[in-house]
Amino acid sequence: MEIWEAIVVGVVQGLAEFLPISSSGHIVLTQFLLGMRPFPEGQDADVVFEVILHVGTLLSVLVYFWKKLWRMTQSLWTKSMVDERKWIGFLALATLPAVVLVLTPLGDVFESAYENPFFVSGLLLITGALLLAPKVIKAKQRELSWKSALVMGVGQAFAILPGISRSGSTITAGLLGGVEPKKAAEFAFLMSIPAIAGAVVFKLDEVKEKFSGEDMPAYFSGAVAAFLVGLFAVYVVMKAIQRGKFQYFAYYCFVAGVLGMIWFGFVNTGWKV
Repeated sequence: MEIWEAIVVGVVQGLAEFLPISSSGHIVLTQFLLGMRPFPEGQDADVVFEVILHVGTLLSVLVYFWKKLWRMTQSLWTKSMVDERKWIGFLALATLPAVVLVLTPLGDVFESAYENPFFVSGLLLITGALLLAPKVIKAKQRELSWKSALVMGVGQAFAILPGISRSGSTITAGLLGGVEPKKAAEFAFLMSIPAIAGAVVFKLDEVKEKFSGEDMPAYFSGAVAAFLVGLFAVYVVMKAIQRGKFQYFAYYCFVAGVLGMIWFGFVNTGWKV
């Protein structure tokens, strides 16, 4: 892997992991466009690179929300910090749907979608529709609760599909449940911590088998790019949702989805071979 390729993929990962435009979908489409997919016979995805990129984006959300995370940690021994302690329980509950889905045969079905860029492009259109939903369906505002946390967790579970945005589906689920926009976005980003960390741990055995120092310069470059751009992306989304501009990302998803379907469905069909 060339360093410039790793940086490009890292930038895409950092932007799309937190912008509501689907990181997995954009990574897949970028790899196809760069000729990194489909993989040659007998060669699998670079699991080590995937894990290192996820570590980069995980660090970006940890850095951005370090004050909130510290308060939540303090709540474990400070009785008066009830709200922060509740959020720990909410995060645990919201993580369950994705864990259950991954452990079922449906998880393998979702995984197979990564090999079809035309389908992934189509799922970007669904993400666009999800982002517009809160503008159409007005919900009565209420506090974050066990119910809204679970609904946001279900949204995160379906975002395992490449092309369905994790941040987009979780924030939308929160907004439709009446959660205040800033809190919905904050909780959605905090939900990414166990989700990303879980994905990293889940693939550690494969990393140990396939790790090689040969590509470390490229891996490191990609991870740094993912971290820096991810930090920027979190800031952009938090500002956008506070200003009521969240739905603007939907228009990008529609354009990207349509262009992807045209390109992979009618112009460049070599990926099917």
